[in-house]
Amino acid sequence: MTSVLQAQGLGKRYGRRWALRECSIDIPAGHVVGLVGPNGAGKTTLLKLAGGQLEPSAGGITVLGDRPAATPAQLARVGFVAQDTPVYAGLTVAEHLRLGARLNPRWDASAARERIAQLGLAPAHRAGKLSGGQRAQLALTLGLAKRPELLILDEPVASLDPLARREFLQGLMEATVEHEFSVVLSSHLVSDLERVCDFLVVLVDSRVQVAGEVDELLATHHRLTGPRRDPDRLPAGQQVISARHTERQSTFIIRTEGPIHDPAWTVSGLSLEDLVLAYMDKRTAENRRVPLEVRR
Repeated sequence: MTSVLQAQGLGKRYGRRWALRECSIDIPAGHVVGLVGPNGAGKTTLLKLAGGQLEPSAGGITVLGDRPAATPAQLARVGFVAQDTPVYAGLTVAEHLRLGARLNPRWDASAARERIAQLGLAPAHRAGKLSGGQRAQLALTLGLAKRPELLILDEPVASLDPLARREFLQGLMEATVEHEFSVVLSSHLVSDLERVCDFLVVLVDSRVQVAGEVDELLATHHRLTGPRRDPDRLPAGQQVISARHTERQSTFIIRTEGPIHDPAWTVSGLSLEDLVLAYMDKRTAENRRVPLEVRR
């Protein structure tokens, strides 16, 4: 399957501080990808490297089979909406569209005008006078009218109210269905990812903890609840993602391809939020490293 984004040992350093380090990932084309992780995990740095706004300090990255922003033609294939949905406060909506047309060779002027009309944005209004949701929609319109093969969105709805978030994401999904492009969307709001994404990447401490199609990940992760037990006593095919213990009971989140036969366990499924939090939980590593007897 064609990859929309590949990275191997990717790193970015600012002075002595690594913002991203040893990041390896392979994202197939044709998906709406949710990129999630705690603050400082390297999500924005990864997306800026993918957009060609930063150069790697280590490793390599390709987007749509080429180095990011390697040529004007390659740059035209990628759209980018940054974290604060940046628009120019002093420019009108119409001036934004004219600027987009000058800067982007694949610009779809009629689609841009039609979308602005559907949103009820007056072409003469200056961007600085628009609401947060309207500015986000304007920024999304600019990204969509570029007719990208890949649209990168870095926390585009973080500051919006629930209604504005829903309208933004609805517009994004309608566009992906109509024009069949790939999306990489970074967000802290797992409920939003659950609504729109069919592929998930969890990034913690600059390393990819898990990546895959959402349906497959949910089908292979389970919560086990039963008598207290050391994680090392679970079958080899059951990868422990997180572990919680009381005096008498253990609760594990595991990943396994096979059936669970042990009758001691109560087995239940996970929500996407459960799965994400399990991989983000820093106590996971401690629970796997420290023997049960020591923790008592």
